[in-house]
Amino acid sequence: MSNIPYASAVGSIQYAVQCTRPDVAYALSVTSRYQACTGEAHWGAVKIILKYLKRTKDMFLIYGGGELILEGYSDASFQSDDDDAKSQSDFVFKLNGGVVAWKSSKQDTTADSTTEAEYIVASEAAKEAVWMKNYIQELGVVPSIAEPVVIFCDNNGAIAQAKEPRSHHRSKHILDATIYSGIGDLKANKIGLHVI
Repeated sequence: MSNIPYASAVGSIQYAVQCTRPDVAYALSVTSRYQACTGEAHWGAVKIILKYLKRTKDMFLIYGGGELILEGYSDASFQSDDDDAKSQSDFVFKLNGGVVAWKSSKQDTTADSTTEAEYIVASEAAKEAVWMKNYIQELGVVPSIAEPVVIFCDNNGAIAQAKEPRSHHRSKHILDATIYSGIGDLKANKIGLHVI
């Protein structure tokens, strides 16, 4: 496997993901974990991604007309990594129907529940939303940006925990962690968290 350009191929996919292809962000996140210990299955997965990108090269992002509204979506897959039981965080932001920001990565900590994994990614998305809101506000081109940025989440427990933090033996460690400070912006009315 030493003569296979695995790292180079993953780097090329990374470039596509950063520029215009959020649809393969998750696949890139998974395949990039195995650059130090590449096997046949890993190389096969990278080739599948490259073939997909080639087949869909004529697809592109479309931004519709009308009022410019920024909205986000967050999701987590609980303990999806078989190697270390960590969860996968994913979020995407759309402006007027077109994707403008996205992220797919393995969480740094091991979540104890689906609610915790969803809470972690909602906090990450909230930080990104506040940054984007401030940036767009400075540009002065989107009048509706004064409203809270809505982030949709599919976990009622995570939304309840974010809106009304309560210390519980299963969640007290995440309430005290400064890494999840993005949820504080919910209280400051900079973002809104809603169930999808």
